[in-house]
Amino acid sequence: MHSFCNCKEDYDVITKFYTAFNNLDADTMCACYHDDIVFEDPAFGVLSGNDAKAMWQMLCESQKGKNFSVEVSNIKANNEEGSAHWEAHYNFSKTGRKVHNKISAQFKFKDGLIIKHTDTFNLHKWASQAMGFKGWLIGGTSFFKRKLQKQTNALLDKFEKKH
Repeated sequence: MHSFCNCKEDYDVITKFYTAFNNLDADTMCACYHDDIVFEDPAFGVLSGNDAKAMWQMLCESQKGKNFSVEVSNIKANNEEGSAHWEAHYNFSKTGRKVHNKISAQFKFKDGLIIKHTDTFNLHKWASQAMGFKGWLIGGTSFFKRKLQKQTNALLDKFEKKH
């Protein structure tokens, strides 16, 4: 990465994005994304354009009225790229188990908006929290990652067809 100057405009886009996420305001989150956005994380894989935006809409909608919060820290940005550390606290919908996911985010900017957003986190640790022993047992395998991405993308397709 290039040296960071904490350029205010890009820093503010990251701050606005996570403030909106904590408030489950998907419209504001999506407004921070360029139309050509490419998002990637271990749970969904690679999503582009409207699929990436719909993912945030689906996640925000699913957490409304539930015990959900996001904390962001260590935001850095320059005119081209940025990074942040964020932590999500929520109950996993399928099991009701508490999850505290620690995520590292990398960003690239274009026209003052996020054009590339990559989240990385320990999928094995997440699976252990979300699914208990079964998640601990298989959560670190490529089989689990492929199956999870298939399931999350099926949920996203279903969500997009409804909206």
